[in-house]
Amino acid sequence: MEHPLRLPGFRLLFLGRTISTLGDAVVPAALAIAVTRATGSSAALAVVLGCAMVPRLFLLPFGGVAGDRFDPRLVALTTDLVRAVAQLLVGLELLGGHPSLPHIAIASAVGGAASAFAMPTASPLVAATVPGEHRLRANALLGTASGAARLAGPALAGVLVYTAGPGWAFLLDGASFVLSAALLTRLTVEPAGAADETDRTPGGPRSLRRDLAEGWSEVRARDWYWTSLIAHGIWNGASAVLLTLGPLIAATRLGGDGAWVAVTQAGAVGLLVGSLIAGRLRPRRPVLAGNLALALYGLPLLALAVPTPAPVVVAAQAVAMAGLGFLNPVWSTVVQQDFPAATLARVTSYDWLLSLGAAPVGYVLAPLAADAWGSRVPLLAAAALVTLVCAGTAAVPGVRRHGTRPAAEPASGNGNGNAAGNGNAAATAPGPAAEQPPARVQDQERERGQERDRDRAQARITP
Repeated sequence: MEHPLRLPGFRLLFLGRTISTLGDAVVPAALAIAVTRATGSSAALAVVLGCAMVPRLFLLPFGGVAGDRFDPRLVALTTDLVRAVAQLLVGLELLGGHPSLPHIAIASAVGGAASAFAMPTASPLVAATVPGEHRLRANALLGTASGAARLAGPALAGVLVYTAGPGWAFLLDGASFVLSAALLTRLTVEPAGAADETDRTPGGPRSLRRDLAEGWSEVRARDWYWTSLIAHGIWNGASAVLLTLGPLIAATRLGGDGAWVAVTQAGAVGLLVGSLIAGRLRPRRPVLAGNLALALYGLPLLALAVPTPAPVVVAAQAVAMAGLGFLNPVWSTVVQQDFPAATLARVTSYDWLLSLGAAPVGYVLAPLAADAWGSRVPLLAAAALVTLVCAGTAAVPGVRRHGTRPAAEPASGNGNGNAAGNGNAAATAPGPAAEQPPARVQDQERERGQERDRDRAQARITP
């Protein structure tokens, strides 16, 4: 089997994503230090983080539409350049010695808005550059690179912040986006929507509302997908509870701040190991296996609630994040093979929206519950919820059956293959097999095909 990095298109994509991910991994620590130095207020940091989160959540569905309507490579390239300018301006202002909180907040909002358009392009670009039989390994490579960046990023940020200042961390991130954009200029992909130009309204281009509704209908048509999205959202909410309450517990009960550093680094190692495992294993029921792996996140929550000794918490976090590292490549591969290429960006934008939208709920509720009943109650509640919901997806027929039946033969053209013309990839892939689409979806596709045939016939007889 040919290694995905031997594919020129994926090699460019992999290098660009890895470089920009490393740059992004440096920024959180530098941002926290820069804002607290400039203002002395944790509330100011919350404002800056909120300025990035709000536009990201609001614009994600529209980013999905853009990724499907236009060349995802061009969308990703444009967002890289926008984020590069934002980060470089913040870096220069910090180096100037007189940082302005409004300026940092505006740059954070611009970066958040750009990321809403960048994130949905990831799956279409992988599908466009990698044949179906190589996608699991390709996604595992991207996950491994992301895990390595999360492991190295904080250490690199510490070196930059304490030797040269936080501004240099932002300059590094900006430069990483410039380099990523330069690599994308050399990448050539066929937009998924190009093969479906006939599927338009008679009066002209399709409306934004119709595109959003079509993406949502693809989500609703697959019970394994939307139920898993609920589980993924619960996981992110539970993660927010741990990240909110964990540092104080580590400082007061586990031996100090160093214990929390060990927990976070163990999580990064676990994420890396889980991605490596995903590249080796090919589970027969990939969705079920991935969701069960997510249920392991109950372990560190339970370990903090008891509380157990620091080494137990560290080990539990490593195991839990290995579950996430395993899920991410497996899940991305299943989605890329099961959904039509022309809807991938919209489908993944809804995935990101539900996942990221749950995190602020955890950030808000965890401290409120801890103030009212102590930290043990929200930690135990989060542990029970994430374990029961993620493992409970096994009760959904689509989750249990997905991958156990032969993949459907893709239709000619765009079907379930990738945008680069590998139309039969999903049917021949030895990895997670695509489930037969529900009868309702088949009927809708058949009706759309008949409508296109009538439009063509009408066009031929119209004088």
